[in-house]
Amino acid sequence: MTALASLGLLIIRIVLGLTFAAHGTQKLFGWFGGHGLKGTAGFFESINVKPGVVMALLAGLGELFGGLLFAIGFLTPVGALLIVLTMIVAIVKVHGPNGYWVTQNGYEYNFLIIIVAIGIAFTGAGSYSLDSLIF
Repeated sequence: MTALASLGLLIIRIVLGLTFAAHGTQKLFGWFGGHGLKGTAGFFESINVKPGVVMALLAGLGELFGGLLFAIGFLTPVGALLIVLTMIVAIVKVHGPNGYWVTQNGYEYNFLIIIVAIGIAFTGAGSYSLDSLIF
């Protein structure tokens, strides 16, 4: 893989991974304008994702650790899987019924995240990753 291709993968991984990890901290700790575990649990209960606290904790941890693994390129397929799973749940429970476009609260954004995560999992994290150094 060329240095530029690896740099491109690094940029994608860092931006998507850290953004996803930040979403996890919103759910877990209320950082970055999030509602924290209690508020997220209340929302989850309102959309029939129960038990709310447990599911909010699992979603937040999945986003946090999936995003961090993805960003640093360590166990990248595992990080991608955590990202994909949380986005599938978001589509099924929240965005799917609203159609495709995000302007109507649809699943466009979630779908793009899924495709990027799967694409990186299939191509590999690139030379600038812990996967490359370790494996």
